Amino acid sequence: MRETLVTGGSGFLGSNLCDALLKRGYSVLCVDNFFTGQRSNIKHLLGRTDFELLRHDVIQPLHVEVDRIYNLACPASPVHYQFDPVQTTKTSVLGAINMLGLAKRLGVRILQASTSEVYGDPHVHPQSEDYWGRVNPIGPRSCYDEGKRCAETLFFDYHRQNDVHIKVMRIFNTYGPRMHPNDGRVISNFIVQALQGKPITIYGDGKQTRSFCYVDDLIEGMIGFMDAPDGLTGPVNFGNPSEFSMLELAEEVLRIVDSRSALEFKPLPQDDPVQRCPDITIASTELDWKPKVQLEDGLKETVSWFRHVLEI
Repeated sequence: MRETLVTGGSGFLGSNLCDALLKRGYSVLCVDNFFTGQRSNIKHLLGRTDFELLRHDVIQPLHVEVDRIYNLACPASPVHYQFDPVQTTKTSVLGAINMLGLAKRLGVRILQASTSEVYGDPHVHPQSEDYWGRVNPIGPRSCYDEGKRCAETLFFDYHRQNDVHIKVMRIFNTYGPRMHPNDGRVISNFIVQALQGKPITIYGDGKQTRSFCYVDDLIEGMIGFMDAPDGLTGPVNFGNPSEFSMLELAEEVLRIVDSRSALEFKPLPQDDPVQRCPDITIASTELDWKPKVQLEDGLKETVSWFRHVLEI
């Protein structure tokens, strides 16, 4: 039974990853400081002999014995990562150093959950892995953007200098059950507002676009990437190349929820990208990975989950 460490394991992506690994027969050590992670996400796993929960902040060294490391620890929504931007940067940078140090000591493979935010507000569309990005290094989002960019630098330097076996994946907008209701991301915002009959908040003119990947597809790609040969280090984009405007997303959510919420327009936040869409050529050719879940089907599952959580 392979012992696998998942940092940020009680978060949205982390808890879904823990479930998927356990189903595949792995033993999981879930590490989280519960800044944004929720115990309710992994409550159903407590008591299992193949699952262990450890409360720990990755900005501090961790001394454990594992066979693989998935480094997912970091607030991932603007509401959360801007609440304490210094801590966010520490989590990305010091967390990467500590987890890479652990991987080096143990001689094990480590995967970094990076982000499409490394591309910033891009001039290239769609974004491929060879694009260096357009990020404001001193803006209100930079604690996350630059923290993740620095983490990628550390991963490749540890790989080149210390022969650490790395995997770096750049995750584009992902959604699904276990999203935090108050994380400020567009899908959770729209669904919660629609369910509560509140106005749907749209920033800017609503014509800016995103691509949305359902969590099950993303986790499938994550595990497949980790299992790929050492030579495929990344970075590799993971996301759904189907593009939707904010207005199209709002209309779809309103239809699925059967809500009459009005649309409320507000100014676009600073450095918020106008377009974000992945080029997934590498993932599809090297890993035979493509997202399967259509937006309508994924939204229905997500709405159902939020109805349960909000008791609506």
